[in-house]
Amino acid sequence: MNEKERAVLDLIRANPYLSQQEMADTLQISRPSLANIISGLIRQGKITGRAYILPEEKEIICIGGANIDRKFHLNEQTQLGTSNPASMTVSVGGVARNIAENLGRLDHHVRLLTVAGNDSDWDVIARESSSHMDVSDVGQLIGKSTGSYSAVLDPEGELVIAMANMEIYDFLAPAYLEEKSRIISNAAMVIIDLNCPKESVDYIKNLAIQKGNPLVIIPVSSPKMNRMPSDLKGVTWFICNQDEAETYTGLSINTEADWKKAVHELLSFGAENVVVTAGSRGIMAAPAGGEAIHFPAVENVHVEDVTGAGDAFVSGLLHGHLIGEPFEENVRMGLLNAAKTLECSYTVRPDLTRHLLKKELEELQ
Repeated sequence: MNEKERAVLDLIRANPYLSQQEMADTLQISRPSLANIISGLIRQGKITGRAYILPEEKEIICIGGANIDRKFHLNEQTQLGTSNPASMTVSVGGVARNIAENLGRLDHHVRLLTVAGNDSDWDVIARESSSHMDVSDVGQLIGKSTGSYSAVLDPEGELVIAMANMEIYDFLAPAYLEEKSRIISNAAMVIIDLNCPKESVDYIKNLAIQKGNPLVIIPVSSPKMNRMPSDLKGVTWFICNQDEAETYTGLSINTEADWKKAVHELLSFGAENVVVTAGSRGIMAAPAGGEAIHFPAVENVHVEDVTGAGDAFVSGLLHGHLIGEPFEENVRMGLLNAAKTLECSYTVRPDLTRHLLKKELEELQ
């Protein structure tokens, strides 16, 4: 055992009824890190029961992608059919994982549910993620490769082309989720991305309706919109981009009136809140029974890297919802977190805290 594992066991011996948060505070580590240590001790047989766990604050459950992101930054404009000089960075990503890290940095209790390979890529993801979320229930599959995303970015940071190796998510099936149904049923919010198979999205939607959990569906790309449920009943937030909205509704969005119409069409499918994003043109959003409102993007943003900005928007918005802010304030939090993420080279900005986001919002206003 390492030093932290011994310290956890000493605390449990002294008081087996401490909550995880109390132990984490005593050891000055994050609650997700503690949960991962405890999970390891259970697997080792050092802990044979869970009597020490008291009821905790409800968790946010993020279900979907957790990848290794490889970004190639071109030194000059793209030249097809030849070698392009570039530098490369490697980071952890995946829509569900990125949202989980953002929310973890904003002081929410988050658990990631996904599948991964039993490989070095997963080791990197777990090491980088475990301070911000609980990864102890991730399913590792022998002989499979952890998901990966490779992006080529031009000198301005705009995406040229991306390649995604996501075959492992075919195994993110209802059978895996059924094993975690007790955890999911007790969630403060369930967030699922469309890396999951359609049958898994349907399973989670039905479970959320049955248990009364707030549910958020986040598309990944237009080609994966065929994994959407047939309606949005029981969905608390549906957040998508313009292409994804067009694919799901069958409407063309060419004007602001089209944009508003698409939002209201999505609301008619049963969602409680709908957001349709359009990059630098901002977003169009509305709650059920309300009028669609256009929110402009934050101005004068120096784009360093576009990767992760959409996930940052979702996270900022959901943070506002979780702490009880009004609809318009939720959207502004999302836009601001996205803008600050665009200005840094990281998929999730490392300086993000609840206090900082609040301060930035006050300064913007």
